[in-house]
Amino acid sequence: MKKILLSAMISLLTLTADAQLVSLDYEGRDSAYVENIKGRAQKIVDGLQLTDQKQARAVRNIIANRYFQLNDIHAKYDKGQQDALQAELYKHHFELVSALSVYLSDEQIDAVKDGMTFGRLKRDYQATQDMIPTLSDFEKQQILIWLKEAREFALDAADSKGKHFWFDKYRGRTNNWLSARGYDLKKERDAWMKRIEEQKNVNDKK
Repeated sequence: MKKILLSAMISLLTLTADAQLVSLDYEGRDSAYVENIKGRAQKIVDGLQLTDQKQARAVRNIIANRYFQLNDIHAKYDKGQQDALQAELYKHHFELVSALSVYLSDEQIDAVKDGMTFGRLKRDYQATQDMIPTLSDFEKQQILIWLKEAREFALDAADSKGKHFWFDKYRGRTNNWLSARGYDLKKERDAWMKRIEEQKNVNDKK
């Protein structure tokens, strides 16, 4: 009896997993555009190194469908309808994480977010620490919080320019905050550039 119940549970789980597979929302879209988006999404999935092909295909389709959705939403509103645009973007904002959470861990979802925003969070966070090695743990944490906020806004941007805009905006906020805390950013930046040049000279001599 136990074996029968176990077999039934396994069958049910298998059917559930198959039912959760995500179809690609390609109907009515230009084929070249669809292939471009599929390629972009696949590149992000490749970085996750998923071994289950059904899982990988579902995640790719979720990401691609998100790109399709963003394109549709942004195309729906003109520049004079920003309030309506932002309201609809917010309405759908959490759907990406919700869909990905069926297949991925929190760490993997973060990797997807980074992939969709050109890795700016990690690059900007590391660059700030490299520029100012004396940052306190509190300051690092605040900078990371703001970068995560920037990433959330960037995820809803229409294109690469819009995504970079949000990180640049938050970098300005961070720089103003650090200046108010007594950091001379020009001095810190010049010292950082000097360290980079010195390291380059050391590597060239090897």
